[in-house]
Amino acid sequence: MAKRFKPEQRRCVWRQWTITLLFIETNILVYANVIETPFHEQALAAINTAHEAGRTIWISRQVIREYLVTLTRPQVFENLPRATVLEQVNQFIEQFQVANDTTTVSEQLVKLMSDFKIGGKQVHDANIVATMLACDIPCLLTCNIKDFQRFGKIIRIERV
Repeated sequence: MAKRFKPEQRRCVWRQWTITLLFIETNILVYANVIETPFHEQALAAINTAHEAGRTIWISRQVIREYLVTLTRPQVFENLPRATVLEQVNQFIEQFQVANDTTTVSEQLVKLMSDFKIGGKQVHDANIVATMLACDIPCLLTCNIKDFQRFGKIIRIERV
């Protein structure tokens, strides 16, 4: 079960957001771990900067599944060996906090779908936000700003 943090543990400073909890979506992990991807250096630097700043980095079971899907299907870049991909996933599980798909996540997703116009593939992105809300994670690191901007009033979006 995901850890729950009290508001004071999020370390929010008025006018200057210094937030320790950060959720990383799938594309950031892909970019950081595949040299040939367009945002490799930026994604890797963003993760390293967050780690060096003492931020708690979160992913979810959904992100793990999406990472496996992305790196085991044909891509424009050369696929990593399957054993390497599986080793990376094990490292993610050790290195990051991993949020589980819980009843609370499902409830948050249903609420988001009633509050926002969401359908089709957008449900995957909404589920990331639902996971963040269920686990009290205020910040999302992404390259896909347009996919998450509708949620900008309920989460903080950090761009790579």
